[in-house]
Amino acid sequence: GSDEAHYREEVFQLETWCRVNNLCINVKKTKEMIVDFRRNAAAMSPLYINGDMVEIVSCFKYLGVQIMDNFTWTSNTSYLLGKAHQRLYFLRRLKKA
Repeated sequence: GSDEAHYREEVFQLETWCRVNNLCINVKKTKEMIVDFRRNAAAMSPLYINGDMVEIVSCFKYLGVQIMDNFTWTSNTSYLLGKAHQRLYFLRRLKKA
């Protein structure tokens, strides 16, 4: 359903565990991606960690793979295609020389 209390409780427990174990969560680098395939997606309220709002993103890069909230590969494919074109450019220049 649209009840996000369990999710919020898990984040609170993670925040508490980090504080007890002398770890700091860098909220500036923390991203939240909401994956919701329902027809009428409910708007979620922003997530706060240590009083700072966590940025909500639709796409992020993890271990070199572009992950999107709808799990399509278009962003990752475009990224890899751009990298391939960069490397092929240097090979074409080398071939001409």
